[in-house]
Amino acid sequence: MNKTKKQKVKPYRSALSNAVWSFQGIWRDAPCFFLLMLLEIPLNVCLAYTEIYLPSLVVAEITNYSPLTATEITSYSPLAAAEITNRSPLAQAAFKTGAVILVMLVCHIVQNFSDYASRGYLAKYRYQRCVAIDRKSLNLFFQDYEKKEIRDLRNRATRATQLWNGVQPVSDVPKRSLKLLENVLCYLLFGSVISFVSPLLVPVLTIAPAVNWFCARAYRSWEYSQREYVTDLDRKIWYVQEKTDDFAAAKDIRIYGMAGWFREVFTDLSRRRSSWEKQAVRRRFLSRIADLFVILLRDGAAYILLIQMTLEGSITVDRFLLYFSAISMFASFIGNIMNEWNGIRSTSLDICDYRRYMDLPEQDGSGEESIEKHLAAAPEIAFEHVSFRYEGAGSDTLHDISFRIRPGEKIALVGLNGAGKTTLVKLLCGLYRPTEGNIRINGISYRSFYRKDYYRLFSAVFQDVQTGFFSLAETVSGQTAENTDILRAEQCMRRAGLGEKLDSLPQGSRSRLDKQLHADGTELSGGELQKLMLARALYKDAPVLVLDEPTAAL
Repeated sequence: MNKTKKQKVKPYRSALSNAVWSFQGIWRDAPCFFLLMLLEIPLNVCLAYTEIYLPSLVVAEITNYSPLTATEITSYSPLAAAEITNRSPLAQAAFKTGAVILVMLVCHIVQNFSDYASRGYLAKYRYQRCVAIDRKSLNLFFQDYEKKEIRDLRNRATRATQLWNGVQPVSDVPKRSLKLLENVLCYLLFGSVISFVSPLLVPVLTIAPAVNWFCARAYRSWEYSQREYVTDLDRKIWYVQEKTDDFAAAKDIRIYGMAGWFREVFTDLSRRRSSWEKQAVRRRFLSRIADLFVILLRDGAAYILLIQMTLEGSITVDRFLLYFSAISMFASFIGNIMNEWNGIRSTSLDICDYRRYMDLPEQDGSGEESIEKHLAAAPEIAFEHVSFRYEGAGSDTLHDISFRIRPGEKIALVGLNGAGKTTLVKLLCGLYRPTEGNIRINGISYRSFYRKDYYRLFSAVFQDVQTGFFSLAETVSGQTAENTDILRAEQCMRRAGLGEKLDSLPQGSRSRLDKQLHADGTELSGGELQKLMLARALYKDAPVLVLDEPTAAL
């Protein structure tokens, strides 16, 4: 039986495209950082050459010095003879070596200053990338963001903005690209020095690392093909860890003896993650073994050639020292070029996830209709032959639904669990788009409004209660304390039935939620949380109030 060949996963964007995109972002958001990185290239090239040139210079000055004979000295005047006699090898080499050391010192000072100054600009750029992905998540259409594959992509895109072992992928490509350019320049400079030994030595030293590059490339491609599997595992492991640490679930875990179940699930997920890590380590190890083998052959042959030429008298001791150091450094530059290129490709795969997520359409309305004239009073709402089907489902959850709600009417929607009541509410609030049909507000299609404007029509209380670590008043207003009308927030909480709770709290509406983050935090019961969400809906005071089982926990 023939095995089906697994289709190769093609990256969302090429490494060159991601490099150009990264440089454009750096130049736009942190131009000083870009210029400082450029400044470091000539400095590092200069330092690399002076490090091998200085020892060779000192040896050359010492070995080339030969004192004059007594006959030669007597041929000079007494004053000149005394000056020549007092001359020493260190004095002859002092000026040249001092000049080289001074150049190295200046380069080091400027390099350290550039590195220190660039850190602040880099931190700002990194922060801007994190903010951009959070803003994207908040602006994505809810129906798209609800999908598992989108949220998994979001997790991978977030990883590209985070520091892992000191590397943030979205800012690492420009740094690696310039490091690649720096090593290429060093490769050309040191290659010209080595060519004086043998013109064939440079291509031999260059071709050998191609094996390493192909091995590393094969590993990176395999790692990229596994990213969805690993992301899914990490998300599940994180979910289990979060739930076992969730204070809200602590009672259920203890009463129903769920600790063993959580441990079994976590153990299974960890075993699968560990198995993948072992496989990744084996592949990296094989890639590294090939790298070490090539280095042994490459450098060994070059050093044998140098020793033979020195013994034969073809090159002097100072030249041997220069060429020996140049070959050692040359090998490191070739390795650095390969490492930086492989690093760019690896980091580029992370950037692919980031760019793919940021390129997701936000499914906004046309904005042809202004929302302002529809906010003064409750509008007329009409569903016209609306059908909705979840992606991948075999049938419609709602099929050919038509009804009309007149201004001021109070409508109760009754149905069995799973009948589609919550789905209809999400369609009404603009969180879902109909698969077929249309929804009209005062005769205007929902597509004619911007989404953020359309949301202003509704105050909704959903089944799932979500709160943060803010104060009660901030939770009700959805704003910072400075922008919250405290008196109005308290009035809404009392109207929702939280008056006694407010009076029992020392700080009243300024009491903060979540005891895990605040020592003086408070915890609300399920019913109190639903009342708090009702108070939030009252505070917004939108024309349409939508309640999705608001008393389920009361």
